[in-house]
Amino acid sequence: MKEKIPGLGKIYSDFVESTGEFKKDASCSKGCGFCCKEAGSIDITTLEGLVIRQAMKDFSRSRQKSLTKSFQQEIKKREKGLTVPCPFLMKNNACMIYEVRPFSCRRIYSIHVCTQENPPAVNRQAMEVADQSIKALQQLDNTGYSGHLSYILYMLSIPAFMEVYETGGFKPQEVMAFGKSHKIVINNMMG
Repeated sequence: MKEKIPGLGKIYSDFVESTGEFKKDASCSKGCGFCCKEAGSIDITTLEGLVIRQAMKDFSRSRQKSLTKSFQQEIKKREKGLTVPCPFLMKNNACMIYEVRPFSCRRIYSIHVCTQENPPAVNRQAMEVADQSIKALQQLDNTGYSGHLSYILYMLSIPAFMEVYETGGFKPQEVMAFGKSHKIVINNMMG
């Protein structure tokens, strides 16, 4: 899997290059955090989850424990259908993993300041490019899965799953029950 990680950067940079014109008038600014609190679903691939988990190893032990607890709480709330702020969002609305944030976060922007009544507005062409980028991410991570950040990170925390995934193995039957109940997608089954 590690040899696939540079491919993430290429997909990310291609997206930025293709959508730069659309984003130049974005209202987003450092410290906004609206989408991190209100977007509802931050979907990632298992490959992106692997990169995030690697970055988390550099956090202090207390931050790692706090995040683990936050993710456990978020999973329980999400299972009840509640929208929960991203556990990586700090009190000052900065992102703990900004440098390795997943594509879901990279693609979001708005041409106006967002509120509950006035959610993000994104250029249609930028969304089409984003859809193509998501397909490219799923093709790159062809033995992996896509789903909400919390669920994918949970799956990667299971040693048996991680061992199969890191060696390029593919055993969807082993995650089928969790996958169905948590809307996990098998990447190689996506167009």
